[in-house]
Amino acid sequence: MAIIITDECINCGACEPECPNTAIYEGADDWRYSDGTLLKGNVVLPSGKAVDADESQEPVSDEIYFIVPDKCTECKGFHDEPQCAAVCPVDCCIPDDNHVESEEELLGKQRFMHPE
Repeated sequence: MAIIITDECINCGACEPECPNTAIYEGADDWRYSDGTLLKGNVVLPSGKAVDADESQEPVSDEIYFIVPDKCTECKGFHDEPQCAAVCPVDCCIPDDNHVESEEELLGKQRFMHPE
């Protein structure tokens, strides 16, 4: 399951540098699948979605920090717990019920973005 940032976010930015997948962006910022990953050019995501990893994508939120669900692995493969939630001073980084994934799926996504 991906993590989501709720509207209680105070835009402190503590979460952004903690994300090993570069899945967290400041509100209104464009993002790319290639940011912080080894993905380049045309790729097919584990979900089956075909994307250009280098193409700018629309922000998920214009007002608060946001997490890109396709890039969030809950820090699986890097840490024992989601680092955004661990450092958030207002506890607004919570599981996203709209993006439920098994540990195996999350680890597969991590390996896809960061092949050894």
